[in-house]
Amino acid sequence: MSDKKPAPHGWLILDKPRELGSTQAVGAVKRNLREGGYAKTKVGHGGTLDPLAEGVLPIALGEATKLAGRMLDASKIYDFTIKFGEQTDTLDTEGEVIERSDVRPTLPQIEVVLAQFTGPIEQVPPAYSALKVDGKRAYDRARAGEEVELAKRAVTIHALILADGPHARDAVTLTAHVSKGTYIRSLARDIAHALGTCGHVTYLRRTKAGPFLEGDAISLDKLNEIANGAQLSDLLLPLEAGLDDIPALNLTQTDAQAVQQGRVLSGLPQPSGLYCAMLDKRPVALMEIQDGTAKVVRGFNLPDVAE
Repeated sequence: MSDKKPAPHGWLILDKPRELGSTQAVGAVKRNLREGGYAKTKVGHGGTLDPLAEGVLPIALGEATKLAGRMLDASKIYDFTIKFGEQTDTLDTEGEVIERSDVRPTLPQIEVVLAQFTGPIEQVPPAYSALKVDGKRAYDRARAGEEVELAKRAVTIHALILADGPHARDAVTLTAHVSKGTYIRSLARDIAHALGTCGHVTYLRRTKAGPFLEGDAISLDKLNEIANGAQLSDLLLPLEAGLDDIPALNLTQTDAQAVQQGRVLSGLPQPSGLYCAMLDKRPVALMEIQDGTAKVVRGFNLPDVAE
């Protein structure tokens, strides 16, 4: 009989530091779980965060990995700083300067332009991005010296405002609430061009990803305490924390067994839509109700009793 602790299910929200890649963050979680004595656990992240970016990175454990795709589709909030006067090939501080301008916009000018970038917009993703062009990552082609042309994509900027605090003469810090697929580096480039200058991102922090906030996030140091015996339960958010925008569908024991077998529930009074089916306080499945009939979208295989 194994003396390992049971594999956990839920979310660790990491306050990712600069220079750490999202895949490296997943690796750090796996290492801490292994060294902390936990059974082999499936781990995945809920949305890539560039190495030069910092902030909220949801990491799914166990059955919560079934919801990682939903997290990719969720809206996100970023704070970011645009430095005016220089544009780099990567649109951030990592690249080479490819354009310069002496124009420095005023705060009133910036505020007027922000309205143009609020709502549905189209943007061209950065050449240095993970998007694939003919089966190869765009950033690999760009680093090889190839000319990379990416198609415009439709995104939505739900809100775009000046961030609190002082602003330098040659830079501005903004807060943006954006839909999935939005590139903040492209947004910064386009804002600068609309102001008659050029610019690049010098600071990027994600403060919200789906339902997860900065206040939910733990530092890398805190994560590393798991390997030394720190209680994971003190850091882990439950699987259903990733579904806080979805109403619960409370099941009887009989209905829960039927759902676990993939069967359809009929004659339900709830309005059509997506629900998290629960038995007591345990998520059983993500279900879609249509005209009183509920079908399983994604089943969860959680232990009956919390470990």
